Amino acid sequence: MSEDGSLRVETTGETVGEAKWSALRELERLHPTLDKSAVRFQVVSEGERGLLGVGYAPARVVAVVDEDAIGPPVEESEAAARARELVRRVAEGIGVECRIDVREDDDAVHVLCAGPELGLLIGKHGQTIDAIQYLANASARRGGGEAKDVVVDAAGYRDRRRATLETMAVRSAQQALREGRAELEPMTAIERKIVHLRLKEFPGVETSSEGAEPNRFVVVTSE
Repeated sequence: MSEDGSLRVETTGETVGEAKWSALRELERLHPTLDKSAVRFQVVSEGERGLLGVGYAPARVVAVVDEDAIGPPVEESEAAARARELVRRVAEGIGVECRIDVREDDDAVHVLCAGPELGLLIGKHGQTIDAIQYLANASARRGGGEAKDVVVDAAGYRDRRRATLETMAVRSAQQALREGRAELEPMTAIERKIVHLRLKEFPGVETSSEGAEPNRFVVVTSE
């Protein structure tokens, strides 16, 4: 914090836009509750590409936010902090720049990733983000005992996943009516709950969960 009560960070990037994004991420890391609309940017240098890659100089910016826009600090639980750090390290390891917000409710720890390019973090058919979520849940349950589910989301992927799960649930119910029983793929408790709720009022079928975490799955049977 500077003498005038403002918080300042200086960052670099290949472009001014990337430098601003890095500065905003750093401010949010220091103070997750800050008002992002109150951040002011000062462009120190727009950078230089250099001829044939020689003489490259990065863009440099200073981001400034007043103390009254920072807000009170938010204390995270150990589970939330552990989930945040795991997702941060994975995103950094695969070269994805994103802002990570974590919120916790009675059912789960929600890790929300935001950024301009999150396709690599989500992966084909959601395979990468599902793998990250699997790792986060495995880490949360390390050592045994009860632990909240960790839900990792990026660019609204989980809403699209919900729609897919509900479609799968209906198809499985229709299969159970024809064949007596249907099994869905292994899911987290949060995802299983979506299936159970979707089929709660579906006539002629019942749902239950079988198997052990993290490979527990929903079974649909005809009544």
